[in-house]
Amino acid sequence: MRTVIVGGSLLTPDQELPDHSLVLEDGQIVEIHPGRAEKGDAIIEAQSFIIAPGLIDIHVHGGEGCDTMDSTPEALAAMGRFFAAHGVTSFLATTITAPSSAIRSAIDNVEDCLTQTGGAQVLGVHLEGPYLNAKYKGAQPEAYLGIPDPKEYEAWLTADCVRLITLAPELAGAIELIRLGVARGIEFAVGHSAADYETVIRAADSGLRQATHTFNGMGGLHHREPGTVGAVLSDDRIYAQVIADGVHLHPASFKILVRAKGVDRTILITDAMRAAGLQDGEYDLGGQAIVVKHGVARAPNGSLAGSTLTMDAAVRNAAKFAGLGFREALRMATSVPAAALGMAGKKGSLSPGADADITLFNQDFEVQKTIGGGELVYDKEKA
Repeated sequence: MRTVIVGGSLLTPDQELPDHSLVLEDGQIVEIHPGRAEKGDAIIEAQSFIIAPGLIDIHVHGGEGCDTMDSTPEALAAMGRFFAAHGVTSFLATTITAPSSAIRSAIDNVEDCLTQTGGAQVLGVHLEGPYLNAKYKGAQPEAYLGIPDPKEYEAWLTADCVRLITLAPELAGAIELIRLGVARGIEFAVGHSAADYETVIRAADSGLRQATHTFNGMGGLHHREPGTVGAVLSDDRIYAQVIADGVHLHPASFKILVRAKGVDRTILITDAMRAAGLQDGEYDLGGQAIVVKHGVARAPNGSLAGSTLTMDAAVRNAAKFAGLGFREALRMATSVPAAALGMAGKKGSLSPGADADITLFNQDFEVQKTIGGGELVYDKEKA
């Protein structure tokens, strides 16, 4: 049986289509047309709603009390339900620097949960660490930081679910790791790095295509020494991930970033940890006691420790900070991360042949319903 979403305004990759219907079948979008549903179709009324592609979060550690490093199907399922309530239909479960055995457990758990349903779909793993620079460790546990070791990472590269790796390219052996991983279809991001401009460019020449939470956890910009940030802002091959919470970056810095990279090279992320969706208090992140006060998470050393941001709020903030329309801001959470993962046309757009991952917003850009793989996974009226 087909499902037809009727009565709303569709945001396709290139245009806004008012009063169009979106036809879903077997987990895919099969048609967009100005007509109504046919007899026998299941109907989702979207009158006055904005019908948008489902949001994609490629850098998120956890939420609502759960974390990727919990390494249980229950944790990933709870995270997926929480993300779906904020318009997310797919995500990369993100690790933190930890003992090799703990990282392996997290990878294995994600591998087992790739077909899990009932919330946002986990697309795979984003390995954040352990090959990071201690100078910019942030909330990454320093005791487990290291340099790329083929005996350790070879098993990670062969795991089908590892999709993205954040590393410091200045570390010995990092460029070789990038080349090996890219040959196997894995994406790489510079992050927690003191790399100079030339090293980042060399990493990009080797296949690195992203920057992790740009400006945060990396060498800054100087007019005579562009550094890590200068390379990220100036190299058009690199997608810039950014946390648009108004805490990790001043709104003006966010606006500068979007002006430098353009909407189509900027990726909204949350970098959320397990406290997202919960009250202020003390929470664990990588074995550290993280204190959340006024929604801001900090490690014992005072460093920001991820965020409590949600993706729907990130889109609203991005529009406000950079003076963008909602459709422009939305691209940074849909089609752009999809393209960065090599999933353009499958995820992040409303077009025939794409996965039926859809978020319905009201006119205040608040999530009303979330549909993942053609199934209703969140309904505000029933929450």
